[in-house]
Amino acid sequence: MTPADRVRELRSEIERHNRLYYVDNSPEIDDREYDRLMKELEVLEREHPELDDPLSPTHRVGSDLSGGFTQVVHERPMLSLGNTYSLGEVNDWVERCNEALGNAGGLLSVPIVGEMKFDGTSISLIYEGGRLVRALTRGDGVKGDDVTANVKTIRSIPLVLEPGGDWPERFEIRGEIVLPWAAFERLNAERAFNEEPLFANPRNAAAGTLKMLNTPEVARRGLDAYFYYLLSDQLPADNHYDNMLKARSWGFKVSEVMTLLESTDAVDEFIGYWDKERRNLPVATDGLVFKVNSLRQQLNLGFTAKSPRWAIAYKFAAERALTRLRFVSFEVGRTGVVTPVANLEPVLLSGTVVKRASLHNADIIRNLGIHEEDMLYVEKGGEIIPKITGVDLDARRPDSREVEFVKTCPSCGTELVREPGEAAWICPNKWGCRPQIIGRIEHFVGRHAMDLDGIGDENCAMLYDAGLVGNIADFYRLRVEDIERLDGMGYRSAVKIVDGIKASLGVPFERVLYALSIPYVGETISRKIARAVGSIDRLMAMSPEEIQAIDDVGPSIAASIKEYFGHEGNRAIIERLREAGVQLSMAEQDMSGLTDLLGGKTFVISGVFSRHSRDEYKALIEKNGGKNSGSISKKTDYVLAGENMGPAKLEKAQKLGVPIIDENEFLAMIGE
Repeated sequence: MTPADRVRELRSEIERHNRLYYVDNSPEIDDREYDRLMKELEVLEREHPELDDPLSPTHRVGSDLSGGFTQVVHERPMLSLGNTYSLGEVNDWVERCNEALGNAGGLLSVPIVGEMKFDGTSISLIYEGGRLVRALTRGDGVKGDDVTANVKTIRSIPLVLEPGGDWPERFEIRGEIVLPWAAFERLNAERAFNEEPLFANPRNAAAGTLKMLNTPEVARRGLDAYFYYLLSDQLPADNHYDNMLKARSWGFKVSEVMTLLESTDAVDEFIGYWDKERRNLPVATDGLVFKVNSLRQQLNLGFTAKSPRWAIAYKFAAERALTRLRFVSFEVGRTGVVTPVANLEPVLLSGTVVKRASLHNADIIRNLGIHEEDMLYVEKGGEIIPKITGVDLDARRPDSREVEFVKTCPSCGTELVREPGEAAWICPNKWGCRPQIIGRIEHFVGRHAMDLDGIGDENCAMLYDAGLVGNIADFYRLRVEDIERLDGMGYRSAVKIVDGIKASLGVPFERVLYALSIPYVGETISRKIARAVGSIDRLMAMSPEEIQAIDDVGPSIAASIKEYFGHEGNRAIIERLREAGVQLSMAEQDMSGLTDLLGGKTFVISGVFSRHSRDEYKALIEKNGGKNSGSISKKTDYVLAGENMGPAKLEKAQKLGVPIIDENEFLAMIGE
């Protein structure tokens, strides 16, 4: 491969990882591997200057810009930090600072501030007259998204500083928006209950939450913030450490970890201490940051094109542990999928004791080559969900046997089946397998489905085992006296559950349809089907071809719906729900105004609008027979563009010749 070919390959790969990290919040590689790719590209461009390109990723900072927010230019660029991975690299940086400033030997002339590197998403806040006026994400370092409305929901961020303080009339303070472990675990528990994809780590969750267009949901999730840098033309002190102490006195959350270090030994001790102690912090961290304390010395050291020379990040190594496999259990979900789980000898990893880790499917067990009682490598790194990454073959017992995937359901004994081309093995006994029945009951009571107050997973299993709820229709015959006699229940708890069941009679049809647990019919598809058919009676009477004609409903979904309603037991449940008063048709006000004016048309929405919100425009598109998409392709019919449309989407729409319309043109299309 020629240098030119490798440069092109590296640029493409790095840009893809930038997108995954900053926009999609779903990175595929860790920071060390990303830095390796970037350094290789930098070396090639330096050795072959004829290959340099002003649009190369080496000339810019990664971007988290979103088309859904107004983009504002930073008053001062927000650059990233260079990374180090060893004590030696940190000490080399210290020595370079000393040499550049004309100092020799040690740090006494160049005091360093050590700080925790919180694993979240960067934020810049602007205050005028003691009032928060703007909050921007880092974006591409030059401009960021205005997320002021969402930031105002974070209780640890002061909106108005106490009168009479010695803060500057105008200043900028930078920090990190984080999701604490407790809030992260609560959020993932909710997502697991609703069978939504789990966030891999708190950083992904924090970044995704901050960029939501639903401020009440942002407020509910419980974001927090730590601050680490103050900028102003009228700073209170001539050094970073004292400025941050001042910021703390003004009400900003400045980490107690921040320490003034005056020797290389102190730097090394700081790293050694926090490499272990960070596990006890309430938020995720991925390293430490070191900054030259003196602002004058910072100014003298200056910047590279991408990062300040007066600061460096030290990244903690991904945590890895070796522990013995006790056994592999096989667990059945509500859809019948059988998941293998490695049950391990307990091992401490990233501050928590790990006893179990999903092996996902039979293919992963085979690819890893896991044998009984193997010594397995378990990693977390920045991930909260532990994963098995390898086997210590040297520790394998000579007589150990390969782990085999079960052939029958571990719960009901039914022979498992595997769809062609699929990785998962499934128990086909949908109506007689206990975990599947309980799973459907748990799904029915969930927040995005019927939202039955007072009933959790444990309650569902208890009600099933007590013979009170054998299927979802049984909820509507429960009485207070039935519930209060159960272990752990009382009169008040029973009344709360019965009241919640009564309240669920007002849940709209589209959520009822989702609550039924029809395979492949998720929340979005349920809404589209409900609006297209109007009632469950019409849906039950439709042929697979008629069902498949509904937008986004393919052959698998149509077949699944017909199979579900073809089961006599399910139709009996539907009739019992009808008798109980559950909503099995769309309300008249929800059906009014439905048209086919946009029938067959696919829209992509980008930018900020004045007459309706983005969610309202999405609803209008669906209400008038159109389809929403998140990305532009040849199949896109229109881009509905507001102010500050994302430049990438604009470029792609123009390249593909997709018409770009504003909100007035769109509203005219639907007769408003």
